[in-house]
Amino acid sequence: QVQLVESGGGLVQAGGSLRLSCAASGLTFRNYHMGWFRQAPGKEREFVARISSSGGSTRYADSVKGRFTISRDNAKNTVYLEMNSLKPEDTAVYYCAADHIIDIRPATTYEYDYWGQGTQVTVSS
Repeated sequence: QVQLVESGGGLVQAGGSLRLSCAASGLTFRNYHMGWFRQAPGKEREFVARISSSGGSTRYADSVKGRFTISRDNAKNTVYLEMNSLKPEDTAVYYCAADHIIDIRPATTYEYDYWGQGTQVTVSS
């Protein structure tokens, strides 16, 4: 059974930092590109960042570029999202997702094979 479990969310003041983690189990982690998405109340889910299976390629939404960093540790089956200079508009539930390399989807895809349950990030002004 595949599980993606996010952690590290919480309440932080504007300008602060958080580090999210997503621990994967039940799959061959190195065979999956990983993504982070977020959904704010009343809004659609939006792409945040993506990292290739090897970690050699990353992509970010314009809204987080320069502030967020995605990384992964294939030995630990974990993907991270380092979030700095947080803004109130970053408030959302953050989800990690796994995209198998065999599907050869574009980096812009929202079609992922597995999703986590999400972790809440709240940024106060």
